[in-house]
Parts: sequence; structure tokens; C-alpha cells
Amino acid sequence: MLRVFTRGEEGGNHLGVVNDCTGLDTGAMQSIAADLGFSETTFVVWGQDPVPYVRIFTPAMELPFAGHPLVGTAWVMNVLGPMDLDALRCGVGEVGIRVDGDLVWVDASLGQPVSDAGAVDLPARAGLPPSVRAWLVEMPKEYLVLEYDEAATLPAMSPDFGVLAEVFGTLVFARAHDRVRARFFAPGAGVPEDPATGSAAVALAAALLDAGEERGRLTIFQGDEIGHPSCIELVWNPEVAGIGGTVVRDEVRILDA
Repeated sequence: MLRVFTRGEEGGNHLGVVNDCTGLDTGAMQSIAADLGFSETTFVVWGQDPVPYVRIFTPAMELPFAGHPLVGTAWVMNVLGPMDLDALRCGVGEVGIRVDGDLVWVDASLGQPVSDAGAVDLPARAGLPPSVRAWLVEMPKEYLVLEYDEAATLPAMSPDFGVLAEVFGTLVFARAHDRVRARFFAPGAGVPEDPATGSAAVALAAALLDAGEERGRLTIFQGDEIGHPSCIELVWNPEVAGIGGTVVRDEVRILDA
């Protein structure tokens, strides 16, 4: 069991990594993920391809791509073993991974379709205040990205999760230069609020690229409102977004399935 995107030794997003899923079918994997109750749990599938395949499950569904599960799994493979890897495979294809000091990075394509969500009425119906900019990003799940002027706006948000479940996830954020405060909600995936969301950081990079920022670097602070302070490093250029962070191992469990 890991905590990914920690802030120092504190906080982060919990992750279960099952590095031997021999004998587990999809139903068993989903059941284990639901029992653990973490935002995501990964299962490493070994085959003929030298690059292992990572299956990612929330408590409610399987995902083609997610950031903190891939960062955590990359940490396990490269720090604990069994091998040094520079890539992992998942539902969207192969993603690059790298270790740079204390940071583990996953590099994802920025080829996601982005559209202006300024006229979308979902935020208002969910009880969110008006945003200054809004995007829909397909990764391939649909992410609603909402920008606010003031970070002080975020802690008071208490959206209607039934309405927010109409999209896969909703990222709300406020930015001051290269620092971002963010919250992420994915109630339809069984995750009412996530402490640290790498895929949402990629969606943010895609949105800012669409808005004309061809490259940049941001530090994203998330999770404070739910007692799991987290930190994500985000860099991007026109082709790739890199999400990086620190990882802490909490314990090892033997699962009976």
C-alpha cells in the first residue's frame, strides 16, 4: 500500500498495487479494489511483452488511464523491483515513466480533444459558483475543468454529486503564477473527492495548451479539504504532459482472493 503525490512525508493519495494478479479475473480485481476502498488499485499483468500492462480500478469501475496509479506502480517497479522500466502499458497505450531523484514521473500524450465548456450548465446545476474559464477534455473519459480567480473560493464548495456524476470528473482550480490549488470530484467512479489526481493534471495541461500556453510548469496542491494534503508537479509542451511526485510505502499485505 502506497501514498502517491505526498507533500513531504504527509498526505498523498492511497494506492494499492497488486504486482502478481495470477488467477484473478476482472470481477475479482474489481472486488479487491472495492474492498480496499482506495481511489484506485492497480493490477500488474505480466505477459510476453517486456512492458507490463497495468489495469486500473476505482471502487466502482475500470479506467483506461489514471495518473497516481501509474506513478505509484512505476515507483514499485523501479524502486522495489523486479526491474527498471522506462514505460508501462495501460488502456490508452504505452506511457513513459522515469525516476528523477525523489520524483517519479509519468509522461502522457496531450492529443486529447478539448472543447470550450463555457455554455455547459452542469456546474450551476451542481451548485458550483460561476467560473472564469471552463473546458471539457476527453482523456478518453470526460473531464470538466473549471478555473476560478481566487483559491479562497474552493474550500467552501459543496457540489451536488448526483449532478457531477454526469461527467467522469470535475476539476476546480485557482492559479497564482506557477502554483495551483485544486479539488477533484468523481462521484460516478465511486470517488466523491480525490486527494491527488494526476489525470486531472494532464487534463489541465491540455486545457491550458488549448488556451495558448504551449509549455509550462505548475505545482498543484490538492487534498487539503479532505485531510490528505498532496502535491503534483506538472510540466507540458505541445506533445506531452509529465506528472511527477513523491511516493511513500505504508505497508505490504497478502491478499486472499
